[in-house]
Amino acid sequence: MASLKEHVRNARFTAQRRVNSELVVLYGQIGTTILHRQQQEGWGTKVISRLAEDLRAEFPEMRGFSPRNLAYMRAFAAAWSQQETVQQAVAQLPWGHITVLLDRLDDQQTRNWYAEQALQHGWSRNVLEHHIRTDSHVRLEAAPTNFAEVLPAGDSDLAQQLTKDPYVLDFLALDGDGKERHLEQALVDRIIDTLRELGEGFAFVGRQVHFDVDGDDFYVDLLFFHVEQLRYVVIELKTGKFKPEYLGQLGFYVSLVDDRLRRTQHADTVGLLLVADKNDAVVRYSLAGQQTPIGVASYDLLPPSVQAALPTEADLAAAIRPDTDSPSTARL
Repeated sequence: MASLKEHVRNARFTAQRRVNSELVVLYGQIGTTILHRQQQEGWGTKVISRLAEDLRAEFPEMRGFSPRNLAYMRAFAAAWSQQETVQQAVAQLPWGHITVLLDRLDDQQTRNWYAEQALQHGWSRNVLEHHIRTDSHVRLEAAPTNFAEVLPAGDSDLAQQLTKDPYVLDFLALDGDGKERHLEQALVDRIIDTLRELGEGFAFVGRQVHFDVDGDDFYVDLLFFHVEQLRYVVIELKTGKFKPEYLGQLGFYVSLVDDRLRRTQHADTVGLLLVADKNDAVVRYSLAGQQTPIGVASYDLLPPSVQAALPTEADLAAAIRPDTDSPSTARL
């Protein structure tokens, strides 16, 4: 019975994907028609609005023929060649995902990257929007690590895929002056958002995970397990700038988890140090002396667009610095 139910589920899923693919192909054909008619008749003939009226009159039971959606179809046909679409990842995505790609991105190569990632990892529309908003295509696998030096070749490549730089934690609604324990607690309180930002496959194990080492107590900030790679990931948080000594503490925790929790079927435990700021050259020199697999990444509590709009520390200092030539200063 269980096997039969699984067959039914697989058949339903296959049918849904087939229907979706057919719908995407149809929308692409409509978009191509709109492009051709606009080229022949010109923009002033209101091709989209007239076609929307015609289609809704002919197929009143069908949804999706609004002028706005037809405009998306035109943009879709302009972005992807319809002869190639059926062979691309975008053809297997829901239409709502495709409209997000068209709305949020202008570069075609970047659109294709997100389409492939969304299909491969089964991203929902909200997850896709999150990754686009936080520029995941730039951040993935970017964190400096020593994985290539201390892990086997194939395993080091997999472990590197777990990293980003920076991590965008704007969902926490914290300022830069928060304590590390406040940051830890906020990440746990918003664990769904935290897992989304960490990436696919992460499962939360615990916060301040306790280990007794011959009577001495130690606490791991955050412990995760990656269910696809079958490895523990130890995350330590620092609200200040990176210091080389931080790696010694994290390396100790990685060794501890590797010894106490790791099973024979598990891959090597890795550590990830999240800092508010870092000098990449200092990070590289520090990692060179580490024998445990560790990555170092920064985190942003505000999205890049908001950060760009804020004054820098130098701007603020200039704004509040007294003008030495002013009369008020001369009287001091």
